Amino acid sequence: MSKNFYCDGVDKAPQRSLLNALGMTKEEMQRPMVGIVSSYNEIVPGHMNIDKIVEAVKLGVAMAGGTPVVFPAIAVCDGIAMGHKGMKYSLVTRDLIADSTECMALAHHFDALVMIPNCDKNVPGLLMAAARLNVPTVFVSGGPMLAGHVKGKKTSLSSMFEAVGSYSAGKYTLEDVEEYENKACPTCGSCSGMYTANSMNCLTEVLGMGLRGNGTIPAVYSDRIKLAKHAGMAVMELYRKNIRPRDIMTEKAFENALTADMALGCSTNSMLHLPAIANECGIKINLDMANEVSARTPNLCHLAPAGHAYMEDLNEAGGVYAVLNELAKKNLIHTDVMTCTGKTLGENISGVINKNHDIIRPIENPYSETGGIAVLRGNLAPDGCVVKRSAVAEEMMQHKGPAKVFDSEEEAIEVILGGGIQAGDIVVIRYEGPAGGPGMREMLSPTSAIAGMGLDKEVALITDGRFSGATRGAAIGHVSPEAVSGGIIAYVKDGDIISIDIPNHSITLEVSDEELAERRKTMEIKVKTNLTGYLKRYSKMVASADKGAIINY
Repeated sequence: MSKNFYCDGVDKAPQRSLLNALGMTKEEMQRPMVGIVSSYNEIVPGHMNIDKIVEAVKLGVAMAGGTPVVFPAIAVCDGIAMGHKGMKYSLVTRDLIADSTECMALAHHFDALVMIPNCDKNVPGLLMAAARLNVPTVFVSGGPMLAGHVKGKKTSLSSMFEAVGSYSAGKYTLEDVEEYENKACPTCGSCSGMYTANSMNCLTEVLGMGLRGNGTIPAVYSDRIKLAKHAGMAVMELYRKNIRPRDIMTEKAFENALTADMALGCSTNSMLHLPAIANECGIKINLDMANEVSARTPNLCHLAPAGHAYMEDLNEAGGVYAVLNELAKKNLIHTDVMTCTGKTLGENISGVINKNHDIIRPIENPYSETGGIAVLRGNLAPDGCVVKRSAVAEEMMQHKGPAKVFDSEEEAIEVILGGGIQAGDIVVIRYEGPAGGPGMREMLSPTSAIAGMGLDKEVALITDGRFSGATRGAAIGHVSPEAVSGGIIAYVKDGDIISIDIPNHSITLEVSDEELAERRKTMEIKVKTNLTGYLKRYSKMVASADKGAIINY
């Protein structure tokens, strides 16, 4: 086996003296040094079990002949950060995670890496770092939460947020809300529906960077510990074969990820993260590619919030590999791409059975012939905007109504919970984009309030911010250009008619060009001037949502 960077030569004696200070033996120094990137912390439910995953990975690495060394990565819980200033600090951590992991890995010259993420920005941040570093790398996530059980039905965090709206509408009592509060999130793990964290953990499998079950084996299952041990072993095999992330995350692999995204009905946040990860690989993904892939990809899964199935159900039905096998039946994915198993994707999925046709529809009988995400364009969003069409009611696929305009999420929530939104309205929330927010907050609180009031089939929401994967309804985000950049969304007024046509990928503000030109002269762009610290820097460096909100270096 190859020796690591530190083990030979007098010139490395100072470094070896510091490794001695760690209690590292000569035998350990002579083995490849594998960095274990641990996202463990005690505030994020999806990360509280990662210490167990870390120990299992370390054992797997050691069993296969490597020396495991742990270092940390940060993670924010989007659910806890939701609906207040804290959400400004969610998306921005994606780049902090990538940058800090790069710093640690290169400063200490690791030979290989095992990334252990779980939640929303933590997964793409570490995938970005893996692409940037390009040393042999395997991912193993902390795993999804089990579904909650309320009033005899499975439930999840999105139901908890909607319960708040139901209470405001007089549909639930305080006792009802308290029952959801105590039962919606029953175990550790990433929230139990096809929200952003689980979307990205599933797409990590599709990209070839995680072993089978990475996205679906529940956090509390012993199989998750076994998976972690196998991940530790697998990275040593990649090291021996010199298979690196950019050998795996190729253009074909990203096409596969977009295709699986459409079939699974993933979070719209994947339209921010996949372009950002691809960018680190030197590959360009634009929003138009999403519609091209969607046009040929059937939607096979309706997991929460689009339906009443959860990640544990997808796991029992055969997981991500079973979905990929369905897609392969019509040659919709590239099966010849390399993966972290050291085998091709086709070899990995061969013989995998779809065990539950109610959870994973057969390719011949999809929920729809087109994918779960749609990109819309029009004068309101000339550079595009995104909607999770698989979570939109049929009656809202085409909708026209008057705008109710708000310059922040807080303003909108106050009016929604106060009963100020009527059936047919289109709620517009602006100045929440990547630069204008800054941080592009998720709008789960307003969409959940609307759904909880029973208006999700009658009211649309449009924003230059974004949505949680837990959002359902006609929720259209990522409007580009954003308001602070002079996008048309900055010039919408109360009562303006907006026309939404999801099947035809269009969104139109029915205001004349002449009137818009006049508004540009009289309506001032609202730039936040009181920013400090990281948000101040971020707002000056971040690109627009249609480019994945990447940092412009």
